Amino acid sequence: MTSHEQLQKTFELIKLERQADLEYYRQKVLLRSIHERTKEGTTWYPLRFNRDYIGTGERLIIEVERTNHLDQPHAFQSGKSVSVFSNASGKPEKEHVNGVVNYVRDNVMSITLNSDDVPDWIEDGLVGVDVMFDEMSYREMEFALKEVMKAEDNRVAMLREILLGGEKSLRLKVESVRTADGSIQAIPTTSLLNSSQHEALTKVMETADIAFVHGPPGTGKTTTLVQAIIATVRLEKQVLVCAPSNAAVDLLADKLSEQGMNVLRIGHPARVTEQSLSKTLDARIAAHSNYGELREIRKRMEQVRSMASKYKRNFGFHEREQRKLLKQEVKLLKSDADMLEFYIINDLLQNSDVICATLVGSSHPTLRGKKFRTAFIDEAGQALEPACWIPILRSERIIFAGDHLQLPPTIKSNEAARAGLSQTLFEKGIEKHPGQSSMLQVQYRMHEDIMKFSSQYFYKDELIADASVKHELLRPNQAPVEFIDTAGAGHAEEQDKETLSRFNHEEAQVLIRRVEKLVEEVGIEEWAEQKITLGIITPYRAQVDYILKLTEASSILEPLHGLISINTVDAFQGQERDVIAISFVRSNDKGEVGFLGDIRRTNVAMTRARKKLIMIGDSATLGSHPFYLELIEYVQQKEFYKSVFEIE
Repeated sequence: MTSHEQLQKTFELIKLERQADLEYYRQKVLLRSIHERTKEGTTWYPLRFNRDYIGTGERLIIEVERTNHLDQPHAFQSGKSVSVFSNASGKPEKEHVNGVVNYVRDNVMSITLNSDDVPDWIEDGLVGVDVMFDEMSYREMEFALKEVMKAEDNRVAMLREILLGGEKSLRLKVESVRTADGSIQAIPTTSLLNSSQHEALTKVMETADIAFVHGPPGTGKTTTLVQAIIATVRLEKQVLVCAPSNAAVDLLADKLSEQGMNVLRIGHPARVTEQSLSKTLDARIAAHSNYGELREIRKRMEQVRSMASKYKRNFGFHEREQRKLLKQEVKLLKSDADMLEFYIINDLLQNSDVICATLVGSSHPTLRGKKFRTAFIDEAGQALEPACWIPILRSERIIFAGDHLQLPPTIKSNEAARAGLSQTLFEKGIEKHPGQSSMLQVQYRMHEDIMKFSSQYFYKDELIADASVKHELLRPNQAPVEFIDTAGAGHAEEQDKETLSRFNHEEAQVLIRRVEKLVEEVGIEEWAEQKITLGIITPYRAQVDYILKLTEASSILEPLHGLISINTVDAFQGQERDVIAISFVRSNDKGEVGFLGDIRRTNVAMTRARKKLIMIGDSATLGSHPFYLELIEYVQQKEFYKSVFEIE
């Protein structure tokens, strides 16, 4: 297929994904009664209105509290788009105002409103808040695809043909990046990087078009990327840094700040971690030397607006006219404030070393028309292709970093995923331009035997365990890996009739008993004193819920709850624990592994462990899949295999 045909296909697939996402939203929110939505956690209703205040960047924030279903799990989290509504009018068209969740703590939620005023109806009672569908992201992705398709005789067209067409990627002229002695400009010779990291950095600095930093688990991808960004800033004065998630962007923003970079974080303050708040555009505006003048204008605006709001109820012609005049004055003051803010924003943009945003966030109005010589895209193995084209549109050179052998992008449409939407631009680019890719080889996270199977299966057996972790065990002479086989024990999987999620109660009980025994071997007090971290991973939500109950009921594990995390694989991406225990769940006569067939997720789960990896599953079921068959052969060969009958 030509590049245009590929992009046209991707355009159709993202439309399919949008429909699937919207349909999911319709089924979960729009087509449910308020009682059903409240019960399912997509709505909080009714709410108590606690207070309103002005937050970062002069944004209006309200705090609300739910008054029923207090222990009900819910879909609200920091950064979610929401609609605050009132049913008090009794009309079918309810009053509403949109906003973004700042935080949710217990039963209290704070929301930044997309409004300059607190609505009149907020204190009328019968107020609620709904989760919203994220329309904007799809709009931006579709717009970017159209722009890339119609690009001709420009840099965007060239990058399109390099990534999807027949063009080759070029290297920069040697003299533009190397000094007289042959070393690369801007890279300190006393670099903290190992040889494979340094090779990746060299490739980044020498490419004229694209480069790929392939970072398997624990190999210091972020460290390498930070050094590459710093070196690029030294040559180019400013770079754009993006990632698909706010968490990944914030991590890079924090690391770059620690290295002395002047970082500007573009994005809604409600979607940014507390550590990164000071780097946001709103916070940086507040710290600007001209902010005092802007604040005075806004203060006057607030006073006039407050005077106007006195005439809200039971007022006649004179009061209405007075309110109209006051509102006109508010408009004039707002115009002055907007002009001054425009000047401050441009000043901040020009003087920043690094501008950080999510992929979709790089379409922010403040960056319209701005071009960068280089854009870095981190976690590119998890990024939807259409989202990657958004920063590419404003850049001359693209550096991708990630690992396409770990978690793929989250896609709601199975049809779109099967048809190719799950294949990322990172994956396509590495296949097409292997010479532009550098794989980091030294890992600093896990014991050599925990690493070895993933290295053999996914990474051509090229990973090397650094001496600092190579032989690190939880306790001396203890096996770093255990596979407990439940075959023949009759521990059959079951399926939740409502959620269709799977669980295996007997397997969960085996896992908890094994973990309890491990804690007892170390000693509860010593475990707590050493702050040994434990992660329990399972692919199914129903199994997560059951293991949580078992852990809470355990007299051995409950006192250590602050050191224990229990969740699905996605929640552990990019993280590590001293001990990881995995419950595979699947155990059936048909040998069906279902969701476990996405072996990249299992790769992520296994490579979170630093000193001890425990896996529990039914070899008779798992062995029907070639990946798990090889895993079982590996643990048997290394004598890490035990039958459940040996330990029970």
